[in-house]
Amino acid sequence: MHRFPEDLYIPPDALEIILDAFEGPLDLLLYLIKRQNLDIRDIPIAEITRQYMDYVELMKEFRLDLAAEYLVMAALLAEIKSRLLLPRLSQKQEEDDPRAELVRRLQEYEQCKQAAEALDQLPRLEREHWQVQTAMEVPKQDKPLPEVDLKELLVAFQAVLKRAAQFKSHQVQREPLSIRARMTKVLLALQAKSELAFSELFTLEEGRRGVVVSLMAILELLKAHVIEISQADEVYAPLYIRLATAESA
Repeated sequence: MHRFPEDLYIPPDALEIILDAFEGPLDLLLYLIKRQNLDIRDIPIAEITRQYMDYVELMKEFRLDLAAEYLVMAALLAEIKSRLLLPRLSQKQEEDDPRAELVRRLQEYEQCKQAAEALDQLPRLEREHWQVQTAMEVPKQDKPLPEVDLKELLVAFQAVLKRAAQFKSHQVQREPLSIRARMTKVLLALQAKSELAFSELFTLEEGRRGVVVSLMAILELLKAHVIEISQADEVYAPLYIRLATAESA
């Protein structure tokens, strides 16, 4: 048989169940008015004050730390009740209702409470909705290089010719230009750098003859499947030249 320790202390308020919890004096007043279906603009101060004081007495027994602000409202209700009982000496005093300020505060509080309840009904993240996170690995696919047409090659060569025409030759002696020597130069450049832009293989200072010899050397290497030309999948994208691989050869 289980027995509690003799030195076990259980505080009096260890188990506390609150059926009706109010957020303040106005919330309690609004609850009492709505429970009896009373008109908020014509509050029976005597009956509401009696019910209000019953709740305050209950709070004194269980929640002493919250009784002070409710007592302030009880004093206000008593003041309104006493002002209603006083005789009115002038017509202006008859028009002024002591309950008007309290009614205004209750109406504003009711509007705020209804707006808060409407907002609480809206879907809320991590209450009705939850974020879902997932990860998916997309396999990387090698993008095939587009085929370069001879027309694109000629358009690129024409652009090089226009740039070469801007340079004037001041050579006194003409040096013979060899296509085979230029082919060797192109291959050495590609061995030093795996990929070169098409325009990098031309020396514009050599003039028209130099760029023609370079083009002939590139075409011979391309014909022999020693090099290959690629271009990005864009309009007027630059051409790139690299050494041909075993698969492309």
